[in-house]
Amino acid sequence: MRKRKPNVAVLAVQGAFVEHERRLEQLGCDCTELRHGADLARPFDGLVLPGGESTAQAKLLRDLGMLEPLRTRIASGMPTLGTCAGLILLAERVTADVSTPSLAGSMQDGTASEAAAEGSMTRGAFGTMPITVRRNAYGRQLGSFRTLAPFGDEGEPPCVVAMTFIRAPRIESVRDGTRTLAVVDDVPVAVQAGNQIGCAFHPELEDSNVVYERFLALVEGVRTAD
Repeated sequence: MRKRKPNVAVLAVQGAFVEHERRLEQLGCDCTELRHGADLARPFDGLVLPGGESTAQAKLLRDLGMLEPLRTRIASGMPTLGTCAGLILLAERVTADVSTPSLAGSMQDGTASEAAAEGSMTRGAFGTMPITVRRNAYGRQLGSFRTLAPFGDEGEPPCVVAMTFIRAPRIESVRDGTRTLAVVDDVPVAVQAGNQIGCAFHPELEDSNVVYERFLALVEGVRTAD
């Protein structure tokens, strides 16, 4: 019997979800768009949380009745990829955004307003990944940039990939059980905690499939176990 294609759900309430769907379909997946709570009744093997506006996405998730059911699935081991805003949704802790004029400024002075942000710590909408992120830490739209960096676990053959950052969150800290997959200027930009992969950049905008392949390996592992 021919094995069915993996089916990946993509949060489609706001943000750059279409680009993720195209990439996943190119890699042989079927995609399920999550637009309403009723869509959760459809079977899927993994979840993608796209870039966009994390505050708007969180509100829509609550209003549409998808937040708690998806949180339960993520916490129960569903493979999940969160990019940019999706990373913020996954983070256990989120600090206030900081307006920075450039990448260099954000990297060198990223802790300058740490004390001011102490009182503005919140929890990500899902709050399932043991990391702290800062919203828009690389600046607003004009602070967006593109760079190259190795991606993968320590000890794996190096794979240098292009990374586009658009109003990106900064990963301020990672806690036990979280592995760093990519670093730019000594700051983590991609991490993995068990079934969850989070990227501060937008893999859907690049030619490399390395991020998706890592995510789909998690999906296949769950499908095989089932």
